[in-house]
Amino acid sequence: MTKIFSRRSALKGLVNGAAVTVALPFLDCFLNDHGTALASGAPIPVRFGTWFWGLGFNPGRGVAAKTGPGLEFLEECQPLTPYKKHINYYSNFNTMLDGKVTLVHFTGWVAARTGSVPLNGNDIPAPTIDVIVADKIGSSTRFRSLDLSSTGNPRDSYTARSTGSKNSAEVSPLSFYTKVFGPEFTDPNSVNFKPDPALMLRRSVLSAVDDQRRSFTKTLGAADKARMDEYFTAIRQIEQRLDLESQKPAPLDACVRPSSPKDGAIGTELDVALSVHKTLSELLAIAVACNQTRVFNMLYSQALSTLHRRGEAFIHHTLTHEEPEDPKLGYQAEVAWYNVRSFEAMATFIGAFANIKEGAGTLLDNTLIFANSDTNYAKMHALDGIPVMTIGSAGGKMRTGIHVGGNGDPISRIGLTAQHALGLPVPKWGTFSMETSKVISEVLV
Repeated sequence: MTKIFSRRSALKGLVNGAAVTVALPFLDCFLNDHGTALASGAPIPVRFGTWFWGLGFNPGRGVAAKTGPGLEFLEECQPLTPYKKHINYYSNFNTMLDGKVTLVHFTGWVAARTGSVPLNGNDIPAPTIDVIVADKIGSSTRFRSLDLSSTGNPRDSYTARSTGSKNSAEVSPLSFYTKVFGPEFTDPNSVNFKPDPALMLRRSVLSAVDDQRRSFTKTLGAADKARMDEYFTAIRQIEQRLDLESQKPAPLDACVRPSSPKDGAIGTELDVALSVHKTLSELLAIAVACNQTRVFNMLYSQALSTLHRRGEAFIHHTLTHEEPEDPKLGYQAEVAWYNVRSFEAMATFIGAFANIKEGAGTLLDNTLIFANSDTNYAKMHALDGIPVMTIGSAGGKMRTGIHVGGNGDPISRIGLTAQHALGLPVPKWGTFSMETSKVISEVLV
């Protein structure tokens, strides 16, 4: 006879003779039918991150058309010029819809980051690339990933395991500092180390209920089994974090604990967003150098960018549709101004990693950043040729300073190539016409 479980059901066990209880997430069965080398000798770890900006750039004003080595940035991307030797730019890679409807300012970023085209405006049809990478390299650090947004809204985050499992972002520099460098932070270069005894009790909860979990899971349908797997994977990640915190970390010369930032304004006023982005970028780079995480995501502006200048009525997104082209210049001048600010912010982000010495090089040398937008030409909602860049050499696994022409190939080739550079044994990536097994060999070492 099938056992009936209620929403109040929980898994129970013992840890050191004490009773522990693990509550269960919402499941369908609870709902109605409508519901180089370190000092230790270990290699310097390779990190992976993403950076997102909304609304692309004006045609012909971002990157010179010539492909191959010798990347050249044009007017709107000029702020990136000091870092061009660290960047690859990918043009003319396309989004294959397979008959699906274009979801403006959504289909593009989802396809670039998941290798799949969404069915509707809330569909994340596959894990985003950062989640795939974190499953491989994110379990050996205190935080599996760190997700940040400059806009003041935690929901402005383009990282998800699935439609129902989206990651929220940290938006306050002070809150982010407290999370990473607050009382639970262990300085890897400190001579004094004393683990918190409470960690020993907290980290074994899942193990105590493991047998009951297995028995309970057998009674569930396929959807609930998948949800339970996600739920207990998250708990296991917490236990791994607690386990790491109970051990003395290896020394890291690049790790210097930063000073706490001041509490300040957050939001989409441009000067505020730029200031928040700069502070978050600097704190994130230090967190990565201190081995607090090996995977991260930074959102500078949303796909429907609401960034705006103080006192002005029009936001960036509105201007892409409402501002007429200047008859003398031949492009939208205000939109171009906002686009330059986007790449100033990207340059700030790159610089935060490039300015930290690590081993024989820099933190950027041991990192791979996947940067993309949601559209090619925002005025037309163009999906073909969405601008994508990779930044950093992934510990020497990527050649850089190259403009790669895609010849209309699926944009998923870029994500597959990034995964190969990070050592993930992925034979193919994407779905339907976006599925590919073809890496971009000219950028791989």
